[in-house]
Amino acid sequence: MFRVIDYEDIDKNRIDENHIIIDLRSPSEYESATIPRAINIPIFSNKERELIGTVYKNESIDKAKKIGVKVVSEKLPSIYEEVSKLDREYNNLVFFCSRGGYRSSSLVALFKSIGINAIKLDNGYKGYRKYINDHLPNIVKDIQFVVLYGNTGTGKTDILKELENQGMDVLDLEGCANHRGSLLGSVGLGKQNSQKMFESLVYDSLSKRKTNLVFVEGESRRIGKDMIPVYIYEAMNNGIGIKIQATMENRVYNLSKDYVHDTDNELIVSLNNLRKYLGDNNIDKYIELIKNHRYKEVIEELMIKYYDPMYEHKNRNYKKIFNNNNAKETAEEIIKWSENIKSSK
Repeated sequence: MFRVIDYEDIDKNRIDENHIIIDLRSPSEYESATIPRAINIPIFSNKERELIGTVYKNESIDKAKKIGVKVVSEKLPSIYEEVSKLDREYNNLVFFCSRGGYRSSSLVALFKSIGINAIKLDNGYKGYRKYINDHLPNIVKDIQFVVLYGNTGTGKTDILKELENQGMDVLDLEGCANHRGSLLGSVGLGKQNSQKMFESLVYDSLSKRKTNLVFVEGESRRIGKDMIPVYIYEAMNNGIGIKIQATMENRVYNLSKDYVHDTDNELIVSLNNLRKYLGDNNIDKYIELIKNHRYKEVIEELMIKYYDPMYEHKNRNYKKIFNNNNAKETAEEIIKWSENIKSSK
């Protein structure tokens, strides 16, 4: 008999801290969304999973199982090699598949029988998702958000990182989404996280907070293709707003640092998405400037003609305005100012 746990056991630290979570699903399932910090040891490849699923639906369950057993039996030696290495490193190995069925149950039973500290996650990824959906709305209720607003390029993300480095609780929504939020927001970052992965990372971040005072950057509700859950968005709008300002020179520097690093092709593709807002003449000019590596001119014009007008029509009340010349120093000023919030609660 093997041990079965719920995700709550992991979330509430009821399992040995020295554990690792192993996702047995196919690479495509894992890449779409998984449990944060889980590693992938797939039983089936994407094609194998598709074949077995097709046979299961269109032919017979028995035939699908036979194909699955054949595929797994051929892979067992290599799977065992990976698992045995992890068993020497970790006290517990927690395995999960989609629903806590055939894939995880069979492997956990096998590994447990040969002395590996294998544990099954009950109801698999489906059970984990239900846990996140049930608990994420509740975790936000006690949080007081301090929301950093400011024009594009004022260094809000760098300040958040410094706040975190200095021990403050931070929710990095753009980091969770792997997207910066604007039409150029994916440049240099690769594939954006799915909505499910975004929510998982948000929960993971908030569940590890030390206090109920959490710093976050002001965002539109949509970050690329991901949507901030409405209850988080409302909590941010009801939070304490502070404004970050910076000189045009510093803003250009910040954006150059984030966006310009062998990303010319991505920049050009993204600029084409702005044609309906800025017109063909402007975009054609910007593309030519990019090709000639004249990035600063493009960045400054985009801020003046597109980003600043879009931001400045929003009327907000700010509790405090900070001029950001150095992210570390600005973070220190914000922390000192935030002590008044803590003492007044």
